[in-house]
Amino acid sequence: MGQMEKGTLSQPLPMATTQPERKRTSVMSFLSKVSWKLKFQKRESLKNAFSILAERARDPNDKKRHMAMRGLGTMACETPDKVRKYKKVVLDLLVHGLYDPVSTEVIHESMKTLTIILGKIQGKSLGSFFVDITLQTRTLLDDENDHLRYSAFILFGQLAAFAGRKWKKFFTSQVKQTQDSLLIHLQDRDPQVATACKTTFRACSPYLKERKENSFQSEEEQRNLKLCRQLSHYHPELLQFLYANKIL
Repeated sequence: MGQMEKGTLSQPLPMATTQPERKRTSVMSFLSKVSWKLKFQKRESLKNAFSILAERARDPNDKKRHMAMRGLGTMACETPDKVRKYKKVVLDLLVHGLYDPVSTEVIHESMKTLTIILGKIQGKSLGSFFVDITLQTRTLLDDENDHLRYSAFILFGQLAAFAGRKWKKFFTSQVKQTQDSLLIHLQDRDPQVATACKTTFRACSPYLKERKENSFQSEEEQRNLKLCRQLSHYHPELLQFLYANKIL
């Protein structure tokens, strides 16, 4: 065996890199660059970082759009004050991602990041974004993808806390249209989704109360309302049965 062959054999063989590993590496590389810029970059402003993410958020490549949504989540966690400053830009990008026509990963990442950001800004000054987010999130509550359903229930429950007076009437109508989904997914095949649904059901319960103008609820209606509250907390499966059979 020649000297060249011995040298070749003595060197460690290169490890094969699978497609998922390359994907994870590129994602982590991108996020680490964003994180580094947020912490140490002095020459370029944060606005430039947003410009890069905005460009990638609308890129034809769904992987780049996915990384952009995750990058916005990283920003929200590391520099919440700065994100508040560019709130409208960030929300516009995330809502655009929420309606992604191709990638469920982009939609999922958008929901997760929206949940983070809405918590940071406490739902303040959402404007018409509240309507866009609510409408799309509601459609995802029945999605076949377990991860999408889980994140949708978390986000929808959060929206219930931030509806306020301005969007109360609108959100009430949305909750009533979502009532069947809330009842069905109390026993979702995925335990995490079922738990998230129960939490969201409690958050949305005030919007399920029917208020009658210029009249008071009858004693029977008051009893039914109290019973629904108790069942939703302790026996959601029984409440689902009662609703399905129109007993309540």
